[in-house]
Amino acid sequence: MSDKATTTPNKKRRGITRRQFLIGLGTGVGVLAVGAVLGGPTLVREVRLGLNQAFLTGELPPGELPKSPFIWLEINADGTTTIYPPKIEMGQGIHTTLAQIAAEELELDWETVRVKQPDTTSGFDPELLFTFGSTSTTALYRPIREIAATMREMLRTEAAQQLGVNVADVVAERSTIRSQSDSSKTLTYAQVVAAKQGDWVIPENPGTLKAKADFKLIGTPVQRVDLVEKVTGRAVYGYDARLPNMAYGAIARPPRYDAKLVRAAAGTAAEQPGVIQVVLLEGFAGVVAQTRTQAYKALEFLDLTWEGGTTISQAEIDALVTAGGDDGILIQRDGDVDSQLNNGTLVSAEYRTPMAAHAHLEPQAALVDVKAGAVTAYVSTQSPGLAREFIAKALGVEQATVQVVPTYIGGGFGRKIGTDVGVEAALLSRAVGRPVHVGWNRTEDLRYGYRRPPVHNVLKASVDDQGNILAMEHRLASGDVFFYVQQLQGSSFLQTMLGADPLAAYGSLLHYSIPNRRVIYYHKPLPVPTAFWRGLGSFPNTFAVETFMDEVAAAAGADPFAIRRRYLPEGELGERFSVALDAVEQASGWATPPAEGRARGLATAYDRGTVVALVVEVSIGDNNAIRVHHAWCAVDPGLVVNPDGAAAQVQGSIIMALSSTLYERLTVENGMVTNENFNQYPLLTIRDAPNIEVIPINSSDEPVGGLGEPVIGTIPAAVSNAVFALNGQRLREMPFRLTET
Repeated sequence: MSDKATTTPNKKRRGITRRQFLIGLGTGVGVLAVGAVLGGPTLVREVRLGLNQAFLTGELPPGELPKSPFIWLEINADGTTTIYPPKIEMGQGIHTTLAQIAAEELELDWETVRVKQPDTTSGFDPELLFTFGSTSTTALYRPIREIAATMREMLRTEAAQQLGVNVADVVAERSTIRSQSDSSKTLTYAQVVAAKQGDWVIPENPGTLKAKADFKLIGTPVQRVDLVEKVTGRAVYGYDARLPNMAYGAIARPPRYDAKLVRAAAGTAAEQPGVIQVVLLEGFAGVVAQTRTQAYKALEFLDLTWEGGTTISQAEIDALVTAGGDDGILIQRDGDVDSQLNNGTLVSAEYRTPMAAHAHLEPQAALVDVKAGAVTAYVSTQSPGLAREFIAKALGVEQATVQVVPTYIGGGFGRKIGTDVGVEAALLSRAVGRPVHVGWNRTEDLRYGYRRPPVHNVLKASVDDQGNILAMEHRLASGDVFFYVQQLQGSSFLQTMLGADPLAAYGSLLHYSIPNRRVIYYHKPLPVPTAFWRGLGSFPNTFAVETFMDEVAAAAGADPFAIRRRYLPEGELGERFSVALDAVEQASGWATPPAEGRARGLATAYDRGTVVALVVEVSIGDNNAIRVHHAWCAVDPGLVVNPDGAAAQVQGSIIMALSSTLYERLTVENGMVTNENFNQYPLLTIRDAPNIEVIPINSSDEPVGGLGEPVIGTIPAAVSNAVFALNGQRLREMPFRLTET
């Protein structure tokens, strides 16, 4: 491309490509193997350090993108344009953002834009449909622009021929092509497509991308493309999916995690009202009935025997998930930490984050229709590819025969990556020969599947007489996140390679320019399933690191803003932090005293390419209840595509994080979560939600980070720091509880 204004590489982007990572991984395999053969633990440690750095700081883009614009875009006869965004809409507004990017480059009239969710047979690699980790906009911003620009130029070329003018004479705007020399010569996109003779020729290179100064849609708030469907109730979520002649299924659940069903008989379940069939397979028992209520009721009449499983309880889990010992995995190292920790004043602290549920509005849901040679599954899923893989495996069929149609998702937060409900519905559908819908109830949703792992963080730092930080060390222990899926797939390759679960370690790296720093990770697998939760490791780890920075600031006699500015990261990242700190300091009025009985706290984060600086203002009310009155959040993801959508993402992160900070904890006794419903798992209510001010910062010509998760870990840290400023208490374990003073 020749337009320098739109093709200059983004210098702020760091990390590695997928190809580079895979090459590095291949090299690492050989080095690790050699290290193991030669008995070289030092070599293995160094290779693991490099691989973990690649995972934690690199950008791993999706696999091959389809080059044909016709997979992504469709010009309709009625004048509308359908955009097929290869990401799952779960309330985060990603369909609007990606459609906005395409519409900008294709020069569409926004009122004519329609969006349809692709499925696993639409021409997109199912890997690309995977929606996770706040990476959608970053990964697809440029590819979608290039695809849309290609179609725009195809339309311009064809329209010029139809109008009998030179292609240089025509311009595209608001879903039309017009001649600049003769205003009477105008064609809509639909007219161009309708009159096209023969096949379209797709150019090898995309059309010239628009300059940022010419944007009309990118950077502007637009109405969400799913607004009308959701307001009118026409949107189909997993729980809403319906097919003719469908039935409802319910599954027998074990009394303890990992307990095995060793004997199953129908008992009198088949005789219960509405029951169509009792389905008994090896290790599996379920009921299919005319209604969901009937299916659940009939489960009580099955004759089942369970054996084994864990009897672990909460105290044992807490003791197991403890950072320390000789089995840690080094994931960051600069300078000589050991010698410098012995100099100056030692500051140390421990932090604990409990298990938590996703608590989304819509529990797990799937409707599956198994026919000979073809399986259709409507699933509330963030990962259609994984759902397809596990449904095919459970049925013993080829993946190509399984079509997974992702529905709208009523909240995902990582839990809808799970593969369980689609498999359950598929097994029941095959047994009864008709479509079966399985929708979990709230107790199942809280108790079964997976949850956020518990985390233990230990930090140490040495501070000299001048208040300088000489060294800092971060040790963390966590249950599985990414390794959970590996285990489901029967693989331990990356666990063997990395040692550290990379997604559990998010947020643990020390981005401050402290001369001597080290991070060590301890893998603590549990008999209780744990995996993805919004923010992954960023929630517990940012909480620990940023609360500890305030503890170090207090030991050094420094203002929280001042100490963070003193240790800004080097280069452009430090400049981005400086701008964010300035913005949130001014917006929050940090220099002016808060109202009587209130105090403010600060926290920052650098997560998946996004810089965050957050200030909260808190008070303490009756019964020592912590109340957050206001939150100011400066966020710099590079480029903000949709300011309204970006603000909503930040607001959602703050509310979810505050709920977890103040209220949420799952507990386990005798091998099972004790929380049965929201009466035993309270959430933040509207009454206690703070006023939130979002300050978006554009530091780049394109997105370099996401917004769905990077903010989340700053909330518990900022609240803890504000409480300390108010009454001198350090809160190091969530959910926060104040002691009597």
